[in-house]
Amino acid sequence: MADIKVIIPAYNEGESIASVIAEIPKKVSEIIVVNNNSTDDTAIKAQTAGATVLTENRRGYGRACLCGIDYVAKQSKTPDIIVFMDGDYSDYPEELDKLIAPIIKKDMDLVIGARKKELREPGSMTFPQIFGNELATFLMKLFFGATFTDLGPFRAIKYEKLKELQMEDKTYGWTVEMQLKAIRKNLAYTEVPVRYKKRIGVSKVSGTLKGAIFAGVKILGWIFKYSIR
Repeated sequence: MADIKVIIPAYNEGESIASVIAEIPKKVSEIIVVNNNSTDDTAIKAQTAGATVLTENRRGYGRACLCGIDYVAKQSKTPDIIVFMDGDYSDYPEELDKLIAPIIKKDMDLVIGARKKELREPGSMTFPQIFGNELATFLMKLFFGATFTDLGPFRAIKYEKLKELQMEDKTYGWTVEMQLKAIRKNLAYTEVPVRYKKRIGVSKVSGTLKGAIFAGVKILGWIFKYSIR
């Protein structure tokens, strides 16, 4: 049995976080929720639901993920696989088994949950999200020959490979940074189609024009940075 830990960055996800935790398969050894300076009851709801709750007061998706990784690195026994997912209930946590299967059965290093159009609930992804994903994956294919079709946040990676990536992005460039570094280090990667539904609450990225623009700039910045190396 592989030792699996889940890291969930969460900012004001008090309405949804307990439902997310409840639907994560019991085979997971630890669910880590990183409370990213929430102003609601996210931390209390997560702790009551059985998660380990960490605090990262500096806002930023990447900062929250890095906080979770740092916590895992300090444990006496580190896991085999780390799964990242959002705390807004847009993913289907029970599909974790599908996500980790290529790692366990085919020795893949990184698996991205691809939010295929036919599996998405109508309205679950905004136009900026869809356009940004298509543009980013097109550029990764153009510049690096990558086969990614999505930058989906629901993803699984071998812990030892995650350490090798030396992740650093503090905000919205986290997902594309991981995929670009996986390409650079020749990791074995694949995608599995996953369902996607309308999130609970308002997105901190695509829900505002400022968030969508900033995310787009960060993502394209990482791609062009790697394309000229």
